Formats: sequence, structure tokens, C-alpha cells
Amino acid sequence: MRLLSTTLLLTLFSTLYLHSQYAFADFTNLNDFGENPGELTASYYANSKTSDNVVVLLHGCVQNGETLAKQSGFLGLAKAHNFTILLPQQSENNNIKTCFNWFSPQDTTKDQGESLSLINMVKHVKNKMKANNVYIVGLSAGGAMASAMLVNYPELFKSGAIIAGVPYPCADNLIKAISCMRSGPSQSPEELTKLVKQINSASSHWPTLTIWTGKEDKVVNAHNSIALAQHWAMLSKANENPVTETKELYQISRWNDEKNNTLVELIEIETMGHGMPVNPQKDNGGSEAPFVLKGPVSAALNIIKYWDLQ
Repeated sequence: MRLLSTTLLLTLFSTLYLHSQYAFADFTNLNDFGENPGELTASYYANSKTSDNVVVLLHGCVQNGETLAKQSGFLGLAKAHNFTILLPQQSENNNIKTCFNWFSPQDTTKDQGESLSLINMVKHVKNKMKANNVYIVGLSAGGAMASAMLVNYPELFKSGAIIAGVPYPCADNLIKAISCMRSGPSQSPEELTKLVKQINSASSHWPTLTIWTGKEDKVVNAHNSIALAQHWAMLSKANENPVTETKELYQISRWNDEKNNTLVELIEIETMGHGMPVNPQKDNGGSEAPFVLKGPVSAALNIIKYWDLQ
């Protein structure tokens, strides 16, 4: 019996080890990407040596980027449509809740702190994959950080997606950050637009943007997403009035240009709280997890459709 038990334990250990190896086999650690003042780490997924499109996924607080890539559906979509995913990772040493420090000027100012670490990662993977297009998507604190990256480096990104996030710059310290999250930005859309133009006065290109929020979000007030959409539409010189489409349990507002191209879209989901919506009934529609919430529509599926990566 003792020998049998030992054999069974060895078999179980081997099985777990193989499953562990398989679980992480999708991702490659990103090393030597350049200056890293934000002390971030990263990994990436690529199913070929070159890829025309790179998607940067910024996780939320208490999340792991690789796990979120799987749960959200983005990993499966990358495999199906041959795009690369870059997964920056925050650490507890930088933030006890592993949030990107989106409210800290030393990390959100262009070419400083976490912003510089992120942009060096992006440029490294873009060059490695010989990619022409880079997209960025962020959830919660990752969405807030994505806002800062789009403002500071608009020339690098073709388009962005911000899920349960806030506009940049709505806060420059922790107290203001909590206020912004609870109540929405203190600035009007017009004031946000003016601030962004002051921050990046040289830019003539602003990426298209898709914005997602749950109307019942108690962590990040949905007013943040509404203000961000209105402000980004002004920045992009889109038509003032959006075209609104009502679906079952969610609504889409689109701000178009004169040629009817959508520059900004806002998706508001009824009864959903704080997180990224997934639809497990769809192929690569994602699976439920903390802050990855079952909804009437999959964010990942619709975002890559918006970006024309299908």
C-alpha cells in the first residue's frame, strides 16, 4: 500500500506539474526592454515571430495580467486572430493592492515612473514583432493608467479601450483619486479637454476610443466614463451629438466624424457593477471571475471588432 500511495502521489505531482507548465506556456517573460523606473514586470503572448498588431492589456487592482488575459477572452482572441498581447504587471512593492499608480504624478507624467516603463515595454514589443499598430485596453486602475498613456503618447496608439476607468487627469493625489472614483471628475468635459491640450499641445492625432461602464458601478462612478466620452469627442473634433443605439440591457452612444466614422463610443450596461463584462456563451467571450462579470455582451469581442482585428 505504501508503494502504491507513493506512486499515486508521484503521478499526481507530475500531472499538476504538467498542468502548471501548460498554464504558463502561453506567455513569455519580457526582459531587457529598457529603462524601468516604475519597476514593473511584463510578459507577452505571440503565436508567430511577427504580428502587425499589438494589444496592451493593463489589469486592475488585485489582478494578474496573464489571468485577466485568459478570463477576459483576449488570449483566445489573440490566438484566433494572430495579434500579440503585452501584459504589464504591477507588484505589491509599488502598490499594496497591485494597482497601477494612476493618481501619482511621478508615475503618470510623460517619460517618468510607470509611464516610462510602460512605453519602453510597448516600443520594445512593437519593434520585436515588427508591428504597425498598437492598441491599449485597461480595466479599472488599468483603465485610468490607459487614459494617461493615451494622453501622453497619442502618436503611438491607433486606438484605446477604457473599462470602468477614469479620465486623465482627474486626480493628482490619493484624496482626489477617491473623490473622482466616487463622484466623477471635478472638471467638466470642456475643462478636461483644455487640460489635455495643455499637457500635449504638440499632438494633432488622438486615437479613437471605446469606453465601457456598468451603470451600477459602486467603485468607479459611471459619470467618469460619460465625462471621458464627451471630453474625448471634443478632443477628436467629432460631431457634438452622439448617435444612440439601445440594445437589450445596454446602450451604445457613438460620436462620429463628418464621414460617419466612429471616433468615440460609450457602452453603458444596465445593472452591471464594477468590472469587465464577459459573455461565456460566446466563443472567446470570456469567463466569470472577480471583476470579470457576466453581462449581455463581451467587452473583448466587441473591442477587437471596433479595432477591426477580426
